[in-house]
Amino acid sequence: MRTSKPHPELAPKGYQGFLQVVGYLRASGLESGLLHLIEVRASQLNGCAFCMDMHATAAQEGGESQRRLNLLAAWREAPLFTPRERAALAWTEALTELGRHAVDDALHAATRQHFSEQELVDLTYAIALINAWNRLGVALQPDLPGVSA
Repeated sequence: MRTSKPHPELAPKGYQGFLQVVGYLRASGLESGLLHLIEVRASQLNGCAFCMDMHATAAQEGGESQRRLNLLAAWREAPLFTPRERAALAWTEALTELGRHAVDDALHAATRQHFSEQELVDLTYAIALINAWNRLGVALQPDLPGVSA
């Protein structure tokens, strides 16, 4: 069910809070391309069409190749992703599909091989944020740009 107005208009302070976290993450030192990959992958897992479209477009505008975006859902099998990207994508999937289970120690240790303690915290914030955006997108169903319902 769509809201009568876009959620940023109905909850501007909440929206601004989200944007502050976006600003923090963009300045955190994590690579922009890496952030784009986790945003697209989490959005795929959550089935948020609006977010998939927006983040895939942003990734391409940031220099990401269409080929890598096409293969993102199969990143484990595709040889196009770096070990650091693979670690981030594994962490993204584990946190996105968390359910009632903790992240296992082996995954935590494997991820720490590619990310400093600060980077892991920032990466976790980025994943938490995209999951929150996805839930807004799935629940409130914003229109896709350029597509009439």
